[in-house]
Order: sequence, then structure tokens, then C-alpha cells
Amino acid sequence: LDHNLCINLASTGAGLLRVLGFAGSAAQGSPVVAVNGAPAVSVGTPCDGMALYALFAGFVVALPGPWRPKLWFVPLGILVIYLLNITRIAVLALNHYYYHASVDFNHHYTFTFIVYGFIGAMWMWWARRHGPAPAEAQ
Repeated sequence: LDHNLCINLASTGAGLLRVLGFAGSAAQGSPVVAVNGAPAVSVGTPCDGMALYALFAGFVVALPGPWRPKLWFVPLGILVIYLLNITRIAVLALNHYYYHASVDFNHHYTFTFIVYGFIGAMWMWWARRHGPAPAEAQ
């Protein structure tokens, strides 16, 4: 499952690059995104988002509250994380092509901060909207 997700993310990230007017490509069955034919990003298992999908879903399901909204919010949140990851992969490929020196920093810090911040914001929104009411001060 992880390997197939990596291939899908690379292919979709390359597709996003093409939609944006760049020469993005990914060879059939390969988790590598290329820009103008030069390999730029290899999508590995730690970066496929699978752990984030599980973490997000687990947090939402574990919170007390009605089940019905969870049935749409969990898949929607996973889709948003997936789309963020595709965007991250495409931008890292461009980063590698145009300014290779900052790729390591952006991969490990900038995008981690953005993705985890977005997931945290979705959790906060969920907890405030569907979580238990705060206890009143005595």
C-alpha cells in the first residue's frame, strides 16, 4: 500500500506541475518526480502521509462526540492531507530544480511546520465544533 501511494503521489505531483505550466514527469511505476527530465524528488514511505492519515483519523474518532459528523470529516481531512502532500511534493520538486541548496531545510522544517499546522488547525476546528462543551468554572 505504501509503495503504491508513493507512486500515486509522484505521478499526481508531476501532473500538478504540468497543470501549472512546468515540465513535470514521473516514470510509470516510479516514485520519482522529474522537472525538465532531471530527477528532483523521490517520494519515500516516510513521506507518503499514511501515518498522518491514521493520526488525524485516530484523533477525530477518539474525541467524544456524535459519530455522524465523523463519517464525513475523517475522509475529508484525509483528502485535504493528501492534497497538501501533492502540493508539497510539487513545490519541493521545483525547489530542487531552481534552488537545490534549500531543499533539505524546506523538506524537514518548512513543509513539516505547514502540514502539521494545518492538521492541528483541522483538529482544533473539529474539537471546538463537535467536541464536548468546556466545563464551567466553579
